[in-house]
Amino acid sequence: MGKHYLLNLYGCPFELLDDEQLIIQTLTIAANLCKATILNTVSHKFQPQGVTSILLLAESHISIHTCPECGTAYADVYTCSSVDPVVGCLYIVEKMGATHHDLKFVQR
Repeated sequence: MGKHYLLNLYGCPFELLDDEQLIIQTLTIAANLCKATILNTVSHKFQPQGVTSILLLAESHISIHTCPECGTAYADVYTCSSVDPVVGCLYIVEKMGATHHDLKFVQR
């Protein structure tokens, strides 16, 4: 059975949401905190702003898409083993400087 978390971040600073290297680092640390195994990283920096990054995990994936112009980001953490995705989600909230967020769980 899989654990799928959908994370919506609001009120994030533009400069954090537009920093591709910071986002990759944040997802990498989040995956490590979850005790997940990173297999690959793919990221794209959009012009004039925005980032989409995906970490392929042995347990599934962590992804994020940022909208710096709106102060929002949307993350997706799906795992199909005993790792703890909530720990990673909460780390992403903290590092992206969200003033508020919502976290939804979907059992798969």
